[in-house]
Amino acid sequence: MSKVLLFQGDSITDAGRNKEMLAPANKGLGIGYAHLTAAELLASEPEKEWQIYNRGISGNRVVDLYARWKIDTLNLRPDVLSILIGVNDTWHEKANQNGVEVPRYDKIYRMLMDWTVSELPETKIILLEPFVLLTGAVEEDWIDEINARREVVKKIAEDYNTLFLPLQSMFDEACKKAPMEYWLGDGVHPTAAGHSLITKAWIKATESIR
Repeated sequence: MSKVLLFQGDSITDAGRNKEMLAPANKGLGIGYAHLTAAELLASEPEKEWQIYNRGISGNRVVDLYARWKIDTLNLRPDVLSILIGVNDTWHEKANQNGVEVPRYDKIYRMLMDWTVSELPETKIILLEPFVLLTGAVEEDWIDEINARREVVKKIAEDYNTLFLPLQSMFDEACKKAPMEYWLGDGVHPTAAGHSLITKAWIKATESIR
């Protein structure tokens, strides 16, 4: 029996996916961690007959995710659901005063989780921590707010008994080996190397729920 895996999020997940190709699984997944992870799972676990979808949309904040949650998440009925959202909730505020403040981010994120648990009680969920590096578009005044969002996601994962994937410390550690822009070209979007780091961490973290 096949298993359905869904990657949800913003441009980091989107990574140039083909939005014209919505129906077929395992196709049009973009060039980021969703694609790299799919490639690894399809090669190493063919017996599970993975049906993998990427529904990340560039620019999404948590409120945008909520608005499309039924059609892009619940209707796909994933066995495993991976969520990465949060950086645009800060970035859009810095750029054009259209962000989502941390308390509302927490509230809407929990609404997503309540809805999902109610509709898909058997779905295994992994929440990915938002992350940035102080280069490119990212300025000093982002850091405290992104850290607050990281704490929100960690607490939600604890409260809903889901997996939590810390990514900030992973990128901080990687910067000991190469400059920040080697991993996150503009401080937000991973390079090929950055996406590879996420994939390796995701594969390891989800062993228990796959």
